Amino acid sequence: MMGPQMGYDRAITVFSPDGRLFQVEYAREAVKRGTTAVGIISDEGVVLLVDKRITSKLLVPESIEKIFNIDDHIAIATSGLVADARVLIDRARMECQVNRMTYSEPIGVEVLAKKICDHKQQYTQFGGVRPYGTALLIAGVGNGRPRLFETDPSGALMEYRATSIGEGRNSAMKIFEERADENITFEGSILMGLDALYEVAKDKLDASTVEIGYVKREDAKVKKMDPEKVREYVERVKWMHKEEEKDKGEEKEE
Repeated sequence: MMGPQMGYDRAITVFSPDGRLFQVEYAREAVKRGTTAVGIISDEGVVLLVDKRITSKLLVPESIEKIFNIDDHIAIATSGLVADARVLIDRARMECQVNRMTYSEPIGVEVLAKKICDHKQQYTQFGGVRPYGTALLIAGVGNGRPRLFETDPSGALMEYRATSIGEGRNSAMKIFEERADENITFEGSILMGLDALYEVAKDKLDASTVEIGYVKREDAKVKKMDPEKVREYVERVKWMHKEEEKDKGEEKEE
C-alpha cells in the first residue's frame, strides 16, 4: 500500500494536506549534498569562497568552476546539482545583457536576484517540471554598496551580511553568528570564510580546491584571487587551527 505521502510525491508539485511541497523539499536536500559555499560582506566589499571538493586525483581542479562572473559587478557561487546551476548561470548572464541593452546601464544586484528567484519559483508551480536542485549566492556592488543574496530552490530570496549554502551550512552559520561584524575587514572576511570551510573539511581542506572571488567597493569589478594568494591564506588558517589544537593539548596536560 502507498503511504499518505506517496500521492504528493510524484513529478507534479502539489501541496500535501499539511501544506508541504515534497518536490521542493527534495530539491533542498540536493543542495545540502552540494559543496560548501560562503559569502561575507566586509568594509571593502563582498567575498565568495567555495571548497570544490575534488573526489578523484584524476580530476583537474581548474576544470571545476563554482564561482561565476555574471556581469562586471556581479558574481555567483553555486551549490547543488551542477547542471541545474549552469542553466541558471546562463539565464543570469542573459538578464544582465538584456538590462544593458534595454536601459543602457548595469543591472542592480537585487533586481537580478529577484529575476532569478521568479524563474525558480515558476518551476515549483506548474506540472511536468521539477524545481531546480541548486542554491545560489549572488554577490555584487551597486551604487557603492556591497550586496549578498541567497536563493533557495523554492524561489525564496534573502539578503545577508554573511551566509552559506551546501553541506556545511549549519557549521558555517554558527561561526558567522558568533563572529560576523559589520566592520569586518576584507582580510578578516576571507579568514572567517576559510575558517568555516575548514570546520567542514578539517585537515582535508586543500588550497588547490578552494576558489575565492570578490567584488570591492572601489571599482565594483568581479575578480578571482590568484591561486598562490589563496594558498597563503589557506596555509595561514590551517596553521592557526594547529596552534589552537596544540594549546588545548597543553592545557589538558596541565
